[in-house]
Amino acid sequence: MNATYERLTALDSSFLLLEKPHTPLHVASVMICEAGPLRTADGGIDAARIQAHVLAELHRIPRYRQKISWVPLSWRPVWIDDESFHLDYHIRHTSLPRPGSDAQLKRLAARIMEQPLDPFRPLWEMWIVEGLEGDRFATISKAHHCMIDGISGVDLMRILLGPTPETGTAEPARWLPRAAPAGFRLWLDEMTRRATLPLRLVDGLRALADEATEARREVVSRVRAAVELVAGSLQIAPSTPLNQPVGARRRFDWLDMDLSRLRTLRRTLGGSLNDVVLTIVTGAVQRFLERRHVNPAGVPFRVMAPVSVRASNQRGALGNQVSAWLIDLPLDEVDPRAQLRRISARTAELKNSGQAVGARVLTEMAEWSSSTLLALGARNVSRLLPFNMIVTNVPGPQFPIYMQGARLLQAFPLVPLVDNLGLGIALMSYDGRLCWGFNADYDLVPDLAAFVRGIQESFEDLERLAAPPASLAPHAVASLHVARGAGI
Repeated sequence: MNATYERLTALDSSFLLLEKPHTPLHVASVMICEAGPLRTADGGIDAARIQAHVLAELHRIPRYRQKISWVPLSWRPVWIDDESFHLDYHIRHTSLPRPGSDAQLKRLAARIMEQPLDPFRPLWEMWIVEGLEGDRFATISKAHHCMIDGISGVDLMRILLGPTPETGTAEPARWLPRAAPAGFRLWLDEMTRRATLPLRLVDGLRALADEATEARREVVSRVRAAVELVAGSLQIAPSTPLNQPVGARRRFDWLDMDLSRLRTLRRTLGGSLNDVVLTIVTGAVQRFLERRHVNPAGVPFRVMAPVSVRASNQRGALGNQVSAWLIDLPLDEVDPRAQLRRISARTAELKNSGQAVGARVLTEMAEWSSSTLLALGARNVSRLLPFNMIVTNVPGPQFPIYMQGARLLQAFPLVPLVDNLGLGIALMSYDGRLCWGFNADYDLVPDLAAFVRGIQESFEDLERLAAPPASLAPHAVASLHVARGAGI
């Protein structure tokens, strides 16, 4: 690390290099709050107070005052302070036509989220949206994936929102931007870093040897996990109606569920909460394919499930500390209970294999790779995706939190799309609810609302089968499948 800039990790850099004009790579969320003490006399929302609160907390998230600069003659990006930072540019205030509906908010969120962030400014925005019916307002926030992942996004939420309905705002700390380094300085530092790579490699090998002496089995398991992950990643996902070239427009929808009901399913049927989520997604994908006149049983369908590898001492730090599991959904299985058993067996196998650790090993290895090779790999990865959909599940606080005294009611996350990935699902648990966010290509998934209904129907199927009445015969399971095919 240099006194005036910080290098991006290989993983963070890849999110910049993977971005294209029609596939912006920011993570986002829609948070819906009670108006509460932020309600103004004319029924609006006191956006100035929210802005003052964010300004007072910015010293805790310095990345929000930094922008990207590129090392000359290199694909390597670095963070530098934005000497012309203006908070007014990043926090915007708008309104729905009163009384604004959730459907109108979803359309507004989709339009905001499909717009790329300005690459010459700090890579984040927050929109304060008033006019929402039910004495509510919303914030639509987005930050580039190169600076934030799901867990650090929740950490950021904990900074900007508090566990008590206090409304006071501290005085903002004085901030003086560091002077941006000259291009030649960046280039010289990068060349010096590359020149010392052999020495660092020797040190790394010594550390690896020491680790092998102390825990040989752990080293072997990490290498084996990395090899297994590479082998799985070489299997290109088959084409489906969801895996076609995407455009620049988006649809956004959401759904929330009672978290206690999902926990009851987990206790009754076994598996983890995430296993239950993937089983619900399996049923929804089956319904979607049937509406497209595609037989689900004949379609191999794989999801990528991000797994946090963030250590406890890294909580609150921005950047990406995430790995991934690749999980085949059992679309050839009709019984949701059997689907859950197969998914649970697969996730247990992945936990034992340490595939997430293997992915982290590969990510660390990327730090040693050529910047040109990294750029080429990132820009071509969407042509060779080894999965059909992203399903990411992030745990949030299980107690009410407040923005300047206004209680947060719901928080719906968004995962970005890349080429040939027409639908992404992100979930966050909060205060006894499980909030689902669905981001879809506008033309590939014009029936996104039907997919969301399929999620609800799949959940209800699983609930019914978790405690079936004594009269429920085995043929009733098949009847559920027939009903889905009929569009019921």
